[in-house]
Amino acid sequence: MSSTRQLKYSKLIQKELSDIFQRDKRGILENTFITVADVRVSADLGLAKVYISMLLAKDKKKTMDNINKHKSEVRKALGERIGKQVRIIPELVFYLDEVEENAQKMDALIKSLNIPPADKP
Repeated sequence: MSSTRQLKYSKLIQKELSDIFQRDKRGILENTFITVADVRVSADLGLAKVYISMLLAKDKKKTMDNINKHKSEVRKALGERIGKQVRIIPELVFYLDEVEENAQKMDALIKSLNIPPADKP
C-alpha cells in the first residue's frame, strides 16, 4: 500500500515526465506519441517504475529501447525540474503499459461474438 507521500511524489513525477516526453525529448521518441500511464514509487523514494502507453506506435520495442538508452538524459531533465521540490531524484525503470491495447482487443473480441445485450428488467 502506498503512502500519501509516495502518491504525491509519483503524481509529480508522472506530470513532469509527461511534459519532458512531449516537449523536451521528442527526438528520442521519433515522433511516437506516448503517455505516462502510471508511476509507482518505492517506499524509500529511490526507485520509480514508469508505465508508458504508446498508441499508434509502429515499433514499440524499438521505442522502449530508445527510451532506455536515453534514460540518464530523461532522469537529468527530471532532476532539473523537480530538484528544488524533492531531495531524491529516483532511478527510473520504464515498462510498457498494455492495458489500453488489451481493452481494445477485448472490445473487438466481444463485438465479433455478436452477443445481444441483456434485457433490462
